[in-house]
Amino acid sequence: MSRPQTSEGQIGSLAVSALMVLAGVVTLWDTQGYADRDSQVFPQTVAILLIITALGSLVWRLLHPSDNGGFGAGIWWRRLLLVAALFACALTMPSIGFLASGAIAFAGGLVAAMHDRWDARTALIFGLSGAVVMGAFYALFKFVLMVPLP
Repeated sequence: MSRPQTSEGQIGSLAVSALMVLAGVVTLWDTQGYADRDSQVFPQTVAILLIITALGSLVWRLLHPSDNGGFGAGIWWRRLLLVAALFACALTMPSIGFLASGAIAFAGGLVAAMHDRWDARTALIFGLSGAVVMGAFYALFKFVLMVPLP
């Protein structure tokens, strides 16, 4: 009979999964106070998906313990840059708008994820593709889903 593993990766994965379930439950509870039923749909859908996937991760990790997990090897500044870019996007969206704050998140995420050497052609292709993706999301939310955007 194999003994369950209690490595840092195993414990960390279980803790993060449990925190994500809790975040989903708190979000569901918070949406009950929204006056407009239409404004509840998106956060409730995301919260339910978060709860389901986090519970799945939690159960899987309990049934299949592993020493693998945790942050592993990596470059710490890339992780910090991604989190900082997402926070900057969320904090600046009300003042500078959806597209400009989205550009902050896109650029930060791109720099954090890009491991290859940058050149003018790569920057141009990524910049243009990012503009197309952000424009498509803007059009989807604003004109198709009728979501009021800052």
